[in-house]
Amino acid sequence: MYKFSNKNPYGKYENDCTIRAISTAEGITWDEAYDKLSELAQINRTMPDDREFIRSYLDVNYSRVPYLPETVGEVSGIYSDNIILITMNGHITCSMYGVIEDTFDCRTRLAEEAWIVK
Repeated sequence: MYKFSNKNPYGKYENDCTIRAISTAEGITWDEAYDKLSELAQINRTMPDDREFIRSYLDVNYSRVPYLPETVGEVSGIYSDNIILITMNGHITCSMYGVIEDTFDCRTRLAEEAWIVK
C-alpha cells in the first residue's frame, strides 16, 4: 500500500528524501532529523545526503535485512509487521507496517537495501 506523506514543514518537494524517511521511521520531526543528520555529517566532514554516510548511519543504528532484489512494494509487504527504511536508486523511503509513506508511489522500483527500525 501507499500513503502520501510529505514531512517537509513547508510542504516543499526538495531533495530531502533522507530527512523525510528517517523522520517518519524514527517518529521525529523533519527539523529534528535534519539537525541530527547534519550534526553527524559535519562531524564526519561529509554531506547529510551522501550515500555512504546514510548507509553507515543506518548500519550503526538498525539491522540490515537480507533479501534478494525485489520491488520496494514487495519488501514492504514481506516486512509488514515492521517499520523499515528501504533504499533504491537515488531514493530512500519508509514503510510503516506495510504502507509506503512518501511523496510519490515508489512501490514498483527495485529495492537495493533495507533496514528494520522497529
